[in-house]
Amino acid sequence: MTPRPEDALHMAHALRLAARGLGNTWPNPAVGCVIVKDGLIAGRGWTQPGGRPHAEVRALEQAGDAARGATAYVTLEPCAHHGHTPPCAEALIAAKLARVVTALTDPDPRVSGKGHAMLRAAGIAATEGVLTLEATRLNAGFLKRVTQGLPFVTLKLAASLDGRTATQTGESRWITGPEARRKVHALRLNHDAVMVGSGTALADDPDLTVRDMGAPRQPVRILLDRMLKHSPASRLGHTARDNPVWLLHGPTAPDPARKAWETTGATLIEIPETQGHLDLTAALQTLAAKGLTRILSEGGSTVAAALVKARLVDDLALFSGGLLLGAEGHPALGPLALTALADAPRPRLRESQTLGPDSYSLWSL
Repeated sequence: MTPRPEDALHMAHALRLAARGLGNTWPNPAVGCVIVKDGLIAGRGWTQPGGRPHAEVRALEQAGDAARGATAYVTLEPCAHHGHTPPCAEALIAAKLARVVTALTDPDPRVSGKGHAMLRAAGIAATEGVLTLEATRLNAGFLKRVTQGLPFVTLKLAASLDGRTATQTGESRWITGPEARRKVHALRLNHDAVMVGSGTALADDPDLTVRDMGAPRQPVRILLDRMLKHSPASRLGHTARDNPVWLLHGPTAPDPARKAWETTGATLIEIPETQGHLDLTAALQTLAAKGLTRILSEGGSTVAAALVKARLVDDLALFSGGLLLGAEGHPALGPLALTALADAPRPRLRESQTLGPDSYSLWSL
């Protein structure tokens, strides 16, 4: 069915609602739904923390009897299978809507066109493909997990104007100001997990939680620590029972360290090694299999370079502090083993922002 002039406006509204669920709905997608009748909004909803209830159910509850004969704008094809909840396509049919407009077909083989077919078979007009590009971008993590078995990875780098993350002595707090640091917490908020390497953990003893932003759910805190060198007495260890900590280690990690970390409540996950390092592709595949769709990597230069070299980075979030540290400072990115400029990764700038004395830019790789 051909889209109508008002469809893009209402779908944009649904996409803004869907964005509220980012970081909180995994392994489910973040979906938004707006129900419109006679030009007025009768109900709206977005997928709730933990993935339930779904956006359509929330919007239908709000609309009540007004849903009859209305149009529902949904950012992803309504589910058509029985999982923890009944199919949303059935709920839309039962509400006797006249029309459903969607942005994307769900690539999950349990759905993948079946939701649209159920609606049409029930006599509901279904219009597909409204603001598809915007919806694809918003749910890139869910889509990548379903189609490639990998999570969407955002690599965060905070560096001086000359690309250094610390002085020669290792001092790094703070390269950026409070506005930039708050932006980092906003990034953590809309990712399922925050990941660092053992070098960063040993140097900074990070907490990796979202603070002062009213987070409904904390991200999983992931530590890449092949030999489990980080102490269970660290901040991650002390808080593992409060907010999840997943330790990705190698097959030769010592048993005493494993047992010590297990007593903290952390989850230990063994990952195969390659050339004396954790196999990052295998690590991310394992994390995707556990349901993670969006990971923010805040690891140091070694992890950052390894992810870039393995082509595992989707977005680069770059924070530039307004200072210079010189060549003796620690670089933001480790060696990439480049011998020709033509081989250098060339990210595409998507957005930029001034944050107090600092700058933020988001790039796609």
